[in-house]
Order: sequence, then structure tokens, then C-alpha cells
Amino acid sequence: MSEKELIYFEILKKEVVKTLQNSYSVNSDIENWKGQEIIYLQDDLSDKVNGRISEKWFYTHIKTNSGKLPRIDMLNILSEYVGYKNWNDLKNKFPQANNKNQLSKNSKKRLILILLIISIFSGLYIGYQLFPKNNVYKFCFVDSDLKTPIKESQIWIIWMNENESSMVSKCDSNGCFKFITQKEKIKFIVRSPYYKPDTITRIVYDKKIKEEQIQLKTNDYALMIHLFSKSEVKNWRKRRSQLNQMLADNAKIYQVYEDGKTGMEIYNKKDFVNKLTMPLKSLKNIEIIETIYSGDKISILRFTQNEE
Repeated sequence: MSEKELIYFEILKKEVVKTLQNSYSVNSDIENWKGQEIIYLQDDLSDKVNGRISEKWFYTHIKTNSGKLPRIDMLNILSEYVGYKNWNDLKNKFPQANNKNQLSKNSKKRLILILLIISIFSGLYIGYQLFPKNNVYKFCFVDSDLKTPIKESQIWIIWMNENESSMVSKCDSNGCFKFITQKEKIKFIVRSPYYKPDTITRIVYDKKIKEEQIQLKTNDYALMIHLFSKSEVKNWRKRRSQLNQMLADNAKIYQVYEDGKTGMEIYNKKDFVNKLTMPLKSLKNIEIIETIYSGDKISILRFTQNEE
């Protein structure tokens, strides 16, 4: 007997339960029926299809899973009892049993497809975790004294890359810059004409905080020289004393011309102090480009002069 035939027999047993429940209250699991429920079935079979089954037959073919079908005449009686012409009619009305093997194959295919999809997504997730990700970070610079954004001064970022030459970036008008990196560690130098340079090192890979404020300290001497060039001098002696304190004795001061043709002019400390404290416009409206210190004095100064 084929597996398909046993499937039909299981269908028949379920149909017998449904039919008998129309007349009597019986357990939905036919294998658990006992004496009175078997009597109900015997009576109902006799009344509806003039059929007979013994209690022994019931125990042999219904309660015990022997793996064998009853005789065809009993299958026909039970099929007629549940509303079919005969056993073959029942089988023809349940084509899903014929497709059992095909459904099983389709289920296996679906399972394989699901497992394949899970494997692909798992592989993509593992790859995403293993391979470096692009992370976007933002740094903004503020005055360490005023705690306000540095907007007016130019801020340059010099990137220190391992095994590579340095790269230079410029902050936006709000004193901020963004960068994209796959590295776990970044290092850059911050330069600004009127703020002291600073070297920043950060561990940034997969960092939850994507934006940070960095405080810069004012380059007081550079700012004072800039202000001196714009203000009216009332006490020349005091101004000269202040400049002498700012500049190293061997300081080299370079005036850079923005036209790109003139080149530059070099001043020593004495000449620069004289020009900056004379009541002339020969050296006014200075914009500092760079200052380099030796100890607490400026040893190198680069500047441009804005013409009014």
C-alpha cells in the first residue's frame, strides 16, 4: 500500500468524525473513541447506509495504526457514510492528496530559498561589520575665552596622514568642517592667523558623537599687532615698548603682496617697529598670515597689508 493511500484513509477518518458529530457529541480525535462513541458510529452507519462494523474491526483499523488499509468494501461503506459514492469518488474529490509529494517538493524548494536568502543577508551583514565604513564627522572651533564660534578668522586644517603627504582644508564661514573617513584615528593641525596652532588627535571610528566643538586660544600678539595697525597711536613710547616685548631681537618679518607679482619685503625688528609706530600710512591695516614663536616672543611674522 502506497503512502498516498494512507493519506486518503486519514482524510476518510476525519470525515467520519465530522459526519458523526452532526448526530452525536464525540471526541474530535477518532483514535481516542471508546465504547459508547463506537456504538454511536455503529448505529449511525446502520441508519444512514445500512452498514455494519464490529468493535474489533474498529480497534484493528481505526485505533491501531497498523499501516494497512481495510477491505475495499468497508472503505466504500465509510466513504458513502461521509457523503461520497465510494472510495474512488472520495479520492477524486481530494486532489491535494495526489499533490502531496509535489507540495513536499515545493516546500523543500521554499525552505532552500529562505535559507539562501538568510545566508546572503547574513553574509552582507558580516561583510558590513568586517569592512571599514565611511563615517561623517564634524568639528567646530570656538574662542576659548568667549566660548563663541570663530567666524571672522580663517581656520586651516592640515591633515597628518601616515605614509602620505599632508593635505590642507579650510573651515567654512561658521568655523566648522566636515570630513569622511574609514580610519579609526585621525590627526590634524589647526592654524589660524589670530589663534594659536593646535594639534588634534581623535579616535573616531564608529563614534556615536558625530559632532564636536574644539576651543582655540587667542594668539594675543598677532591680534594686538593687527589692532595696532588700525588704531590711532596716542602714546608712542608705550606702543614701541609693547612691540619690543612681542618680537624677538632677531625676528624676521615678511610682508607678502597679494598681487602675486611683487613678491615679498623683509623687515627686521627695528624697521618694523619704526614703521608701525610712525604717524604714517606706510604700514597700516595689517592682516596677519602666520606667526612662529621662539619661547614667548615672535621670531617669524608673515603679513599682508590691505589698501584702503
